[in-house]
Amino acid sequence: MRLLLVRHGQTTANVDFLLDTALPGAPLTELGRRQAAALPEALADEHIEALYASTLVRTQQTAAPLAAARGLDVLVRDGLRELSAGDLENLPGDSDAGAAYMRTVFAWAAGDTRLRMPGGENGTEALARYDAVIAEAAASGSGTVAMISHGAAIRMWTAARADNVNVPFAAARPLDNTGVVILEGTPADGWQALSWAGAVVEPAGAAGDAGPAGRPLGPDRRPDRAR
Repeated sequence: MRLLLVRHGQTTANVDFLLDTALPGAPLTELGRRQAAALPEALADEHIEALYASTLVRTQQTAAPLAAARGLDVLVRDGLRELSAGDLENLPGDSDAGAAYMRTVFAWAAGDTRLRMPGGENGTEALARYDAVIAEAAASGSGTVAMISHGAAIRMWTAARADNVNVPFAAARPLDNTGVVILEGTPADGWQALSWAGAVVEPAGAAGDAGPAGRPLGPDRRPDRAR
């Protein structure tokens, strides 16, 4: 299966750099709506057969133009929602709270799944719900599936599940709004990331100086400050 993991468009919480993970979540800004409207053209070469979104309003708003353009229903699944911030909800993402949130997220990706977000979920729970939606999509027989989800969730799941993406790689590369990670594989056989925000990711074990993390994608940007 070809899997497109798409971060939602810009929200009002993104503008304010807030940790916004609880239902229903902040809506898209005007820029976010334009980003969503651009998705059908950006993904014009992808033969998408199924389209999923999380239970947070911003992903459904982002999915709507793509669904209309392709004549697809949006399959809403709670498993794709953002990683719960728990007690850190609505705190600034560019503060110590945001740093603690991201440390926990990438500890999960590195295998410390028993660690719990303060007042929130642990990594076992977060991965299980995300895995369940991807397993459902794979079982449907769809060749290409797009899932509109969230930045931290996409990065954590990809670093945990893709053979050629490790934690330092994902931690150093925040996804912009409507950024896309493309993977191929199955739940049984595993996953390989093909591209990250439009840049090629080398297969696991490929020669070169990038090692298992893939081809360098340019200078590192500042860490995520909002979900």
